[in-house]
Amino acid sequence: MTFCTPIVCLISFGLIGAVNPIITLSAYVVLAGMYLLVVPLFLFYWMNNRWNVMGKLERLFIYGLVFLFFPGMVLFAPFLNLRMNGKEEF
Repeated sequence: MTFCTPIVCLISFGLIGAVNPIITLSAYVVLAGMYLLVVPLFLFYWMNNRWNVMGKLERLFIYGLVFLFFPGMVLFAPFLNLRMNGKEEF
């Protein structure tokens, strides 16, 4: 019976050197893009469409997500207009 720690077993299979830095950097770029771009834009879209019909729990959940993704929300806030249209006069 062979006894080996997990690191020794990984070295014997050559898996420690198999992690490519390009894969790691691309994973960071994808996660940062999701955090700063994709989810905040989805939250702005969701709030714009459902603002007047949201229930209490949905509003609480959305506010929690706004707090969680605040840096991305701040990036898009100057460029998006979420004001209501109001009544048009003819």
